[in-house]
Amino acid sequence: MGLGAWQWGDRIVWQYGHGYSVEDVKLAFEASLNEGIRFVDTAELYGNGLSERLLGRFLKDTEQPVLIATKFFPWPWRFTKGALPKALRGSLARLGVESVDLYQVHWPSVTLSTDGLMEGMVECVKSGTTRTVGVSNFGQTRMLAAYSALARHNIPLASNQVHYSLLNRTVEKNGTLARCKELGIRLIAYSPIEKGLLSGKYSPSNPPPGSRAGSYITLLPKIQPLIKKMTEIGQDHGGKSNAQVALNWVICKGALPIPGAKNAEQAQQNAGALGWRLTEAEVAKLDEISDQILE
Repeated sequence: MGLGAWQWGDRIVWQYGHGYSVEDVKLAFEASLNEGIRFVDTAELYGNGLSERLLGRFLKDTEQPVLIATKFFPWPWRFTKGALPKALRGSLARLGVESVDLYQVHWPSVTLSTDGLMEGMVECVKSGTTRTVGVSNFGQTRMLAAYSALARHNIPLASNQVHYSLLNRTVEKNGTLARCKELGIRLIAYSPIEKGLLSGKYSPSNPPPGSRAGSYITLLPKIQPLIKKMTEIGQDHGGKSNAQVALNWVICKGALPIPGAKNAEQAQQNAGALGWRLTEAEVAKLDEISDQILE
C-alpha cells in the first residue's frame, strides 16, 4: 500500500486548511512510515505545488527511507518533450531532492503524442532525475503505446495509476488490469475508498462536505447494500472497518491502493487493511453487489 498526498494542500476538493492543517498531514506522513508504508504519491498539480512542498518539508525531518512518486501535468502549452525534464526539475526543487523513484504523466496530453511524452521521460531517466517511469489515467491503447515507446530505449513502463475501487471497476472490466499483470506494469489505484464514500460514514441524510456532495448525492442511496455487506465482512475479520475492507478488496485484485490521509488516525486506519486477506467468497460477494450498483 502507498499513501496518496492529493489532500495535502488541495483547497478545492479537500478544503485543506478547514478542519485539518499542515501539522495534521505531517502526523499522517509520520504515522504511515511507522506503519511500514514507504511509498508516497504526489503531483505538481496537487495544491498548485503545495503538496510537493509539504512532502519536501516532511522528508527533511525523517531518516526513514521513502519512495517518492510525482506527476507531470500535460498543460496544453507544454507541447514539446523538453517540458517533462523542465517540469521535473521544478518538482525536485519543491521536494528538496535530487531525484524521484517514479515520475508519471498525470493525464494523456492533447498537444503532445504518447511517443513525445515518453521521449521526454527517457530524457528524465537518462539524466538520473527519475528512477522509473509511469503513466496515469491512460486507457489500454495509450498504455500499450507508452510501453512500446519506452521499450525502444530498454526502459520498462513501471505503472499505470488509475481510478479503481468497488464503485469504479472500469479497468477491471475492460481488461486493463489483466494486461498490466501480463506485462509487469503495476496498477496503482487512486480513490480506492471513493473519497470516503466507501467508509460508511456518509449517508443520503449526511453527505460529504464541499464539492464531493454534489457528485455523490444520487449514489449514496444505491450503495447502502454494499456498505451493509462490507460492515458484515469487517466484523467477520475481527472488527475491520469498511474502509479497510474496501482497501483489502483492491489488494486482493492485484492492485496497489494509495488512499489519502489527512491525519494520523486516518493513516493508521489505512494501515489496518494490511496483514490479512478477504476470502475468495467474500471478494466474489462484493463483486456481485458492486455489479448490481454499477449496472
